[in-house]
Amino acid sequence: MNAVSAVSSVSATARPAPEAPGRLPAPGDLPAAARELVAGLLAAPWGQVSASPYETGRVVSLAPWLSGHAGRIDFLIATQRGDGGWGPPGHHGLVPTLSAVEALLAERRRESSPADRDLLAKAAARGLELVRAGAVRGREEPLPDMPAIELIVPHLLALIGGHLDAEDPDTAGRLGPVPGPFPGADGAKLAAVRRWMASGAAVPQKLVHALESAGPEGAASPVIVPTPMTAGMAAVGASPAASAAWLAAAPRHAGPEGDASGDGARPPGAAAPVRRYLEEVVSVSGGPVPCALPITVFERGWTLSWLLRAGLPVEAPPELAASLREGLGPDGVATGPGLPADADTTSVALHALALLGEPREPEGLWPFELETHFCTWRGEEGMSPTTNAHVLDAFGEYVRRRGGEPRHAAVVAKLVSWLRGRQDGEGKWTDRWHVSPYYATACCAIALTEFGGPESREAVGRAAEWVLATQRPDGSWGRWEGTAEETAYALQTLMLTGAARGRGRDEVRRERDAVRRGREALLAARDHRPPPLWVDKDLYLPVAIVQAAVLGALHLSGREMGAMPE
Repeated sequence: MNAVSAVSSVSATARPAPEAPGRLPAPGDLPAAARELVAGLLAAPWGQVSASPYETGRVVSLAPWLSGHAGRIDFLIATQRGDGGWGPPGHHGLVPTLSAVEALLAERRRESSPADRDLLAKAAARGLELVRAGAVRGREEPLPDMPAIELIVPHLLALIGGHLDAEDPDTAGRLGPVPGPFPGADGAKLAAVRRWMASGAAVPQKLVHALESAGPEGAASPVIVPTPMTAGMAAVGASPAASAAWLAAAPRHAGPEGDASGDGARPPGAAAPVRRYLEEVVSVSGGPVPCALPITVFERGWTLSWLLRAGLPVEAPPELAASLREGLGPDGVATGPGLPADADTTSVALHALALLGEPREPEGLWPFELETHFCTWRGEEGMSPTTNAHVLDAFGEYVRRRGGEPRHAAVVAKLVSWLRGRQDGEGKWTDRWHVSPYYATACCAIALTEFGGPESREAVGRAAEWVLATQRPDGSWGRWEGTAEETAYALQTLMLTGAARGRGRDEVRRERDAVRRGREALLAARDHRPPPLWVDKDLYLPVAIVQAAVLGALHLSGREMGAMPE
């Protein structure tokens, strides 16, 4: 089975993350908080994901008819940073900023728009000014490794150029010229992809996730078929933006439900399930949308793994374990319907099941094996240390519990060697699916501690030393600023690798002080919502997964602080 099976086995209610930050629990309530978190996985089966300025901007531009349109415009205005951008600082904010600017300019051109046209122009002008400044710096700084960024950036720049050409001279002068160029995003690859999609040739499923960048002809390709879901819904690439682009490319004489009505381009009624998917996504959020939804197996696997690995007493309801079990198959499992199967989601689902006492032969991972490591999905451009750390978890836990075969042991040895080779000179790891090195370092160092043997002790020790050396004065850790999420990863790195590193008394005391200050920082952050740090087309926050990591760190730090000698 695949992710569609897991989603359709429960009542599918889209539940993007609430905008109000939740309080972290008091230390004595951690087991109860973990049980509540697990129960919430069933209550919101599509997952809890933060709203994306990029994805929301695409829906504003492509689907102004969708309910909550005014709320999406308000969201874009409200989330603009003081410097004029959207999303995180630096080039990671380029995609959401361009999307928001294009959406606001598109809204200005709608005669029926209730929005303040002057306010839209002012917000767009500030965003364009920031992007132009970034384009100058970007000639030396490469674009970040984010899905489809080399397609999305030139697509949005072209759309913005069209809007600027349509403005009156005074407004166009205030908005300024089109930004750019950006290295690696000159439009050549986008043009080739559009020609390919318009030709009717088969399209890789991963590319469908960013269908909105393909233009109307590409999005109208008959080979793009929505993935059926429960309750008569269907999604395109598990993405609101891709689904909206697919609908926007429907025949102009579509019926009232968005159905094609006669030229044979699409079967009658094909558009209605996609429209119902979009309406369901926005029904709870009130307008803003995430980059990917549903994320059922992904959310459940990661949440359970963080809680169980930290030793929190969690009993997963039978239907929760069943959703992980039934989603697995010989080809792996996908994060969401309409996405390709991937080794990351597959391995974490396997690891979670093993920690629940249900170890399974990792058959779904073999299709992703390469000569030296495992790819995240077949045809991946690049490589991911955290994906390979999770694959090591899956194989290592299976071998530990079931013994395995020589080929399983060979995979463990290969992955251990590859991961040690990816560690940088400072002792950390970095990864393409999360912007924080604290996440990547936690994944790799903990996996090497459990399954890397004595020969990995030196690498794990260097990782711990890097964590200790980069703690902030307030006790937190973080790439751009101290965050609860990154502090949780740093604490788990220290506490789940400590015994294997063979620390002396002075090292134990030094780490105890770091753990104490880190725990205090976690508790002080209880009223602050962590920023999005996970990588998709935009950065996003998988709320339940991050809460699980924080709960695990609080549990481990409380236990370790009590156990350490004075």
